[in-house]
Amino acid sequence: MREARRKATQQKSRHKWKGKLLALLLAAFCCASLVLMETQHTQIVSLSALRHRLVEKKKIAFLFIARNRLPLDTVWDAFLKEETSFSIYVHSRPGFIFNKATTRSEHFLNRQVNDSIKVDWGEASMIEAERILLRHALMDPLNERFVFLSDSCIPLYNFSYAYSYIMSTSTSFVDSFADAKEGRYNPKMFPVIPVRNWRKGSQWVILTRKHAEVVVNDSTVFPMFQQHCKRRSLPEFWRESPFPVDPAKEHNCIPDEHYVPTLLAQEGLEGEITRRSLTYSAWDLSASKDRERRGWHPVTYKFSDATPLLIKSIKEIDNIYYETEYRREWCTSKGKPAPCFLFARKFTRPAALHLLNSSVLGVRNEAKAES
Repeated sequence: MREARRKATQQKSRHKWKGKLLALLLAAFCCASLVLMETQHTQIVSLSALRHRLVEKKKIAFLFIARNRLPLDTVWDAFLKEETSFSIYVHSRPGFIFNKATTRSEHFLNRQVNDSIKVDWGEASMIEAERILLRHALMDPLNERFVFLSDSCIPLYNFSYAYSYIMSTSTSFVDSFADAKEGRYNPKMFPVIPVRNWRKGSQWVILTRKHAEVVVNDSTVFPMFQQHCKRRSLPEFWRESPFPVDPAKEHNCIPDEHYVPTLLAQEGLEGEITRRSLTYSAWDLSASKDRERRGWHPVTYKFSDATPLLIKSIKEIDNIYYETEYRREWCTSKGKPAPCFLFARKFTRPAALHLLNSSVLGVRNEAKAES
């Protein structure tokens, strides 16, 4: 009887041990399942986040160079309405702040860089302003293209078209051609910048991230421009008389027209650029074939000039001819013929608003729609 009780106790003990082991195994299984589910969930979330970052990765940084405020901010507000794949940076005079008193667009609020400098047109300070803008824009890893714009620029198409056009190629858009005109290249730049690398073009470039970093990190070409690339002042009555011959001032170099194309040529990167600008400027050829007789600035379009016919004529330009290289650049996008220009300058505020209200720019004017 006592033996039977002992055996029963042992059997009960074995059953309890087996039950505990089973419960332990079940608990371990549950824990392992939870860990696995959590890991899978984390991986799914991580992959989802990665996909989201990849989708959001390519942003266009619009880099505005302004005197003070942006008179055409309403036009750009309509262009950027409901878009997200962009960043904005503005270089204005030191101390100027974009707040509700100085801009009508929320896109520009507090978008001024905090280390701006005084810029003199035709001096190396213009290049430094561009480099400051790039330094700020490069801090955002999502910025992939860097578009320089003046305070008188307007978009010719809607954001979606411009974004697709710019992002469809891996190249920068840099107006660049050999400058055969005497007096621009200063021999004092040699041997740092040999004349074979001397280029000219529009300052309104669009850079890839790689080329933006080249500009910011440049410590060789920029100092040469600071020392030896200086513009010559216009004489008092430049419209009526030619420039006086002055051997002491024979080198007339406008830095922003030469710096980026020359730097990229110097770095052997011309194979990575589309050698044209996407910003249209009109130079008045009526007075003389000699541009120096007409001054240094392109035509400014006023209210009466801003017609649908003008915009249509700019949009229809499909090629650019470079006389110094006997080269005609046919404009393409995604391998197909395309308009040459996405932006245009120089427009006064009344002219730009006139075009916006006529809907010829292809962007929605919310102010007009509400009224």
